[in-house]
Amino acid sequence: MNKLIITCAISGAEVTKKDNPYVPYTVEETIEEAYQAYKAGASIIHLHVRNDDGSPTQSKLRYQKIMKGIRKRCPDVIIQPTTGGAVGMNRDTRLKPTELNIEMATLDCGTLNFGGDDIFVNTENDIKYFAERMKERHILPELECFEKGHVDMVLRLHKKGFMIEPLHFSFVLGVNGGMTGEERDFHFMRESIPKHCTYSVAGIGRFEFSLAELAIRYGGHVRVGLEDNIYLEKGLLAKGNKELVEKVVSLAKKYNREIATPKEAREILGMKEFNHENII
Repeated sequence: MNKLIITCAISGAEVTKKDNPYVPYTVEETIEEAYQAYKAGASIIHLHVRNDDGSPTQSKLRYQKIMKGIRKRCPDVIIQPTTGGAVGMNRDTRLKPTELNIEMATLDCGTLNFGGDDIFVNTENDIKYFAERMKERHILPELECFEKGHVDMVLRLHKKGFMIEPLHFSFVLGVNGGMTGEERDFHFMRESIPKHCTYSVAGIGRFEFSLAELAIRYGGHVRVGLEDNIYLEKGLLAKGNKELVEKVVSLAKKYNREIATPKEAREILGMKEFNHENII
């Protein structure tokens, strides 16, 4: 079994300091949270950036400043900017981080309800547009799938040449409007992708650690972080992303699953060598 890749989603676009005071907003806070998660065992930092007031932004300059700071503290970490951005952003705004010299980014593979009147829109043409941009720039997409239809969309677009291998899926389960995060859902999703593909699981809220444990047991990889879940256990707020990563490391030890370094994560995911210094 491959070593375990841990991704840490350190802030997201929706959760706030009112929910958990450790959610990072400023440049300095974001860099520090990334560093602490990396030290704890995360080889991939899933990156949203915020303005100092906590509002989400896809500003290229903001990403550049934060990415430079993260690389200074964590020279070999994989930085994975979001192209999901926040609900209501248009295609080109969401794609701003891909104008930087990045090696990996998320690609959302379908539309879903996001609670209340919010709809996270990802049409088939949106997905093709994002996939073509990433292919042109040699960026590995993490294929975010919130339900089975999103997996089917990826496989159809792969057959048509819009997406090329390696295919790395991220099952985001437990979102209001998407699939729940029960064990049956996990197995349904992982059995829906080709055997040679890699996958990671992000459990939202109470599903975070139960799904992490299943992924560890069945050869998948894990995403945790304050974007997805603000609690270390029921009623106990996590004091930063570090504690969430450390809990996954403890679960991995239970199953004798070693933790992948960033270098090993790149090998597992089939990523080519990347020059981390060349940020434009």
